[in-house]
Amino acid sequence: MPTPSPEPRAPAAPERSDVVLIVDDVPDNVALLHDALDESGYTVLVATSGEGALERAAQARPDVVLLDAVMPGLDGFEVARRLKRDPATAHIPIVFMTGLAETEHVEAAFEAGGVDYVTKPIRPREVIARIAAHVKGARQARQARNALDAFGHAVITVRAGDGRLLWQTPLARELLQAVDATRDAGTRGPVLSESLLDWLQAQAVLAVGGLPDALGHPLVLARDGRRVSFALHEATGEDEWLVVLTESNDRATIEALGLAFRLTTREAEVLHWVVQGKTNRDIGDILGTSPRTVHKHLEHVFAKLGVETRTAAAAMALGKVRRG
Repeated sequence: MPTPSPEPRAPAAPERSDVVLIVDDVPDNVALLHDALDESGYTVLVATSGEGALERAAQARPDVVLLDAVMPGLDGFEVARRLKRDPATAHIPIVFMTGLAETEHVEAAFEAGGVDYVTKPIRPREVIARIAAHVKGARQARQARNALDAFGHAVITVRAGDGRLLWQTPLARELLQAVDATRDAGTRGPVLSESLLDWLQAQAVLAVGGLPDALGHPLVLARDGRRVSFALHEATGEDEWLVVLTESNDRATIEALGLAFRLTTREAEVLHWVVQGKTNRDIGDILGTSPRTVHKHLEHVFAKLGVETRTAAAAMALGKVRRG
C-alpha cells in the first residue's frame, strides 16, 4: 500500500515587517529611497514636511525615521526635538539625511536626538546598512518595552550625562509625576530633577568602576504621602542606564498597621513614623501636633503592642509590614 504523501503545510504567517518613515521634501530622493527599502522588505511610510512627519510618526510608531535635515517650514532638527519630547515617540531612532558637512550641523543633528546621519547624494546601499543596524536595536528594545509594559513594571531609561529621559513605561511616567521627579528642559524634553540626577551620576560612576554596591543604594523621593524608590539596574548603552521605580504608599502602610495592632488612625500614623526613624518632634511637625501629644499616643501604642521601647515597637511593626 503506497505511503500517503504528507499534506502540504500552510504558509507561515508573515512576521511584522520593520517600518521606516522617510521624511524629505524632494520627490526624487523619496522615490529612490522608497524603492530601495521596499525591495529590502521594509514597510515604507513617507512624509514630505515636518508637520506631516510628526503626524505619521504619532500614528504609525515607525521603527526608524530617516529624516531630511533641511526642509521648508519645520526643519528636521525641530522635528527630531519634538519626537524626542513626546514619550510615545521618544524611543524611535532617527537617522538624519543631510548635505551639510559643517561640524556644527552634524553636532546639531545629534543634539536634536539623532543616532546617525548619512550625507547627500544618497547612496541607498549605505542607507539600508545603517538602517538595518538601528532597526535591530530598536526591535530588541521594543520587545523589552512591551514585556515591561505588559507586566506593569515602572522602569525608565535615562542618560546619566544630562539626565535626559529616553524612555519610560506608563507606570513609571505616573510615579515620576507623583513625586515631581522630572523637569522640563525645553528643547531637550523632560530630564530628571537635580537631586535624582545627582544620585544617578554618583551611582553610575560606582557601577562603571565595578563596585557591586552601586546597584544597592536606592534613592527615595516622597510627596503628598507617596514614596517612590529609585534603584539603578544596569547599563543599556554608553552612558545610558535602566532605573527601576518602586512605590511604597504611606497611607496603605498606616491602614495595615492600624488593622494589625488595633490602633487608632493617629496611633498608627505615629507608629509608622517611628518605624521611619523619626523623633517625637519630627512626628509632631509631620502630623501638625505637639511632641507631648505624640508621646501620649506612643504610650498607647506601647501598651497595645506589649512593648516598652521605640526600638521594640518599630521591630514589631516592621516585621508585620514585611510579612503583609
